[in-house]
Amino acid sequence: MFQALASFNWAGLILLILLWMFIVTLALWALDRLFPRIERSSDDLGDVAGSPSASPVAGALPALPRGRGGDPSRQQVPSRQAAAPVRQYAGRDILFAAQPTPTWLVTYWNASRKLIGVLALAWFLSFVVPTVFAPILNQIRVLTGFPLGYYLLAQGSLVIFIALSCIYLWHMTRLDRRFRLNLPPLRPEERRYRRKLLHFSGGFILAVLLCLVILSICEVRFGLPASVINWTVLLLTLGCYAVIGLRSRAGTLDDYYVAGRRIPGVFNGLAIGSEWISGAAFISIAGTLWLLGFEGLAYIIGWAGGFVLLVVFLAPYLRKSGRYTIADFIGARYEGTLARLAAAVICIAIRFVYMTAQLVGIGIILNYFLNVSYAVGVSIGLVAVLLCAFAGGMKSVTWTQVVQGCVLVIAYLIPVTWLAFKFTHIPLPTLMYGEALRNIELLEAAQGSVPSYTEPFNDWTPWNFIALVLCLMLGTASMPHILIRFYTVPTVRESRGSAVWALVFICLIYFVVPAYTAFTRWEVLQNVVGQPVTEVPAWVAHWSRTDLLTIDDTSPQGDNGDGVVQFAEMQINEDLVMLVSPEIAGLPATVGALIAAGGLAASLSTASGLLLVMSSSAVHDIYYRSINPRALPRERLFLVRVMVVVVATLVAMTAVPRMAIIAQMVAWAFSLAAAAFFPVLVLGIFWKRTSSAGAIAGMMSGMAVTASYMVLNYVYPDVSILGISHNAAGIFGVPVNFLVMWGVSCLSPPPSSRIQVMVDDLRHP
Repeated sequence: MFQALASFNWAGLILLILLWMFIVTLALWALDRLFPRIERSSDDLGDVAGSPSASPVAGALPALPRGRGGDPSRQQVPSRQAAAPVRQYAGRDILFAAQPTPTWLVTYWNASRKLIGVLALAWFLSFVVPTVFAPILNQIRVLTGFPLGYYLLAQGSLVIFIALSCIYLWHMTRLDRRFRLNLPPLRPEERRYRRKLLHFSGGFILAVLLCLVILSICEVRFGLPASVINWTVLLLTLGCYAVIGLRSRAGTLDDYYVAGRRIPGVFNGLAIGSEWISGAAFISIAGTLWLLGFEGLAYIIGWAGGFVLLVVFLAPYLRKSGRYTIADFIGARYEGTLARLAAAVICIAIRFVYMTAQLVGIGIILNYFLNVSYAVGVSIGLVAVLLCAFAGGMKSVTWTQVVQGCVLVIAYLIPVTWLAFKFTHIPLPTLMYGEALRNIELLEAAQGSVPSYTEPFNDWTPWNFIALVLCLMLGTASMPHILIRFYTVPTVRESRGSAVWALVFICLIYFVVPAYTAFTRWEVLQNVVGQPVTEVPAWVAHWSRTDLLTIDDTSPQGDNGDGVVQFAEMQINEDLVMLVSPEIAGLPATVGALIAAGGLAASLSTASGLLLVMSSSAVHDIYYRSINPRALPRERLFLVRVMVVVVATLVAMTAVPRMAIIAQMVAWAFSLAAAAFFPVLVLGIFWKRTSSAGAIAGMMSGMAVTASYMVLNYVYPDVSILGISHNAAGIFGVPVNFLVMWGVSCLSPPPSSRIQVMVDDLRHP
């Protein structure tokens, strides 16, 4: 790594940065002239005075009159305005009057906790039981040839996750009605607004499909070159994102930070799914499954299962708080600048590395498909991210992510459906890749030297598998750029629904990831391995000219120059499995361009969300909340736009050298996020006794334990506990965080009565 840094052309990079800064300065000047000046909304009035004391004092939670028969569930709840005290909204701190918790809220909260406990147990068993008994269950074959243990984890766990989330949503809606906490019906203009959004989304999907058909016809009938198709598809999609980003400009801080809290649940769910399926995951997750086999399922289960935790433990309560950022919530719950600053710094550091990986992914995609240099690809990606985020903040980011989500789903489902049809004559990949698994095992047995693909725990211990799954789940539920999305919906109930919709959209991708890997592996074992090197399929010859696929017939693991391809002589990069699928299926180059557009959409969606989270944390949590609380809304809006450009430039500078360590640090980010944030957020909602000192001590101790194990195991791989690798180090930091928070909170003074009333207010819609 150090040799690569020493040989890098730093002078050229500095000139590129100076040129970029000059262009950005001109762009800022032009955009400032084009955008209307910020208008102060009623939501911002409390900020003008510059201190929380300028805000009104909220009333306490009311004690409700008893209903017939003394049944607390039949108690009449006053109107929402009377039942819920005024709280922080659009950046204002609202004081809560200290009064005892009303009886009806105790009953409501106990019912919620009982439901959450049952669902959490079912969630835990849904992946632990199939993992522990996988070697036995794999002896049983189901449907089209699936080993039962593999199928329960690859498909069954995802179905259970969706079912648990839907049960929670349904049961909580019934509970709200039982306590008469119903929302007022939508206004006619709101209904028209949502209908218009549905029509636009449907029209956009049809336009994308029509464009693909037209380009495919031009390619097949008129011989349109693949390079022209690639440029056309990518420029059309980038142009669409730019137009949406510039038209969705924000006029208030509420628009810029949380999209005006107007995003309907289904669209917010699509935006969350788009933001979550990063470019690295879009391109590499199938390849990860190829390289790891059964153990690769840990990534699919972990990333999907984390959304169950989001639905039941965090999303509705964070939305009820009405904050702008996660650090802002932590600072309000734990009453202190130190807790807010610690959370903001951790958030920025983790997200910086994650966003760097997204720009690296953009550079790689554009390098392969447009034949531009990697540095130019990073620069193009940077411009696209700024167009998505600079003008409108969360408002423009959300609507571009909705469009990017549509592109992403289409790009992922079309090739794998065609692969299933080519290999099995039935276009149902989630059902038919069992036939591929059955043929893979037969071919592996016939060729002898090929490692088993579906056999569990070849390289990992079951402890490491479960630990990594838990780390990914807890890290998913703690990622700031995902948590902040639940502030953008109008109500608490829609925050629950948006989390469920997000899980559904994400599972549309994760359901078919194993199918991509299975069909590709079947093709390689059947038509590549055992063939003369000079007679390999055309797609092998094409990708052998890149660094994604190499065949070394003189490899010590092979037959040393016998002219026949052996499995051990092939080196396949994890990115190849997704990129090569159109050629294996015999699809037109247009589909390959669509995959590139999908990967680019995934990277841009994630990068723009990360960029906004970092910029918001720097301006709102550090500058406004800790340094200058009297900053006016217009000043803060200007500063956050400047910070967007500054952070984006710094990330681009980090991405250009393309250091390999970044990919490893992204894997660590999940463990660090889980160890730092999950216990602090959960205990802050579910245990009113948690103190500020406990939260700070818990975050620091969890981070310290996780980082220490990471470094120790990374430097000395033989040093481990139960075979757990550094990627799953958060499994040690999370319980330490919980225990330290509990111990220090018990020893320190309890939170003020105002904070305890605020926590009560979070616990109902």
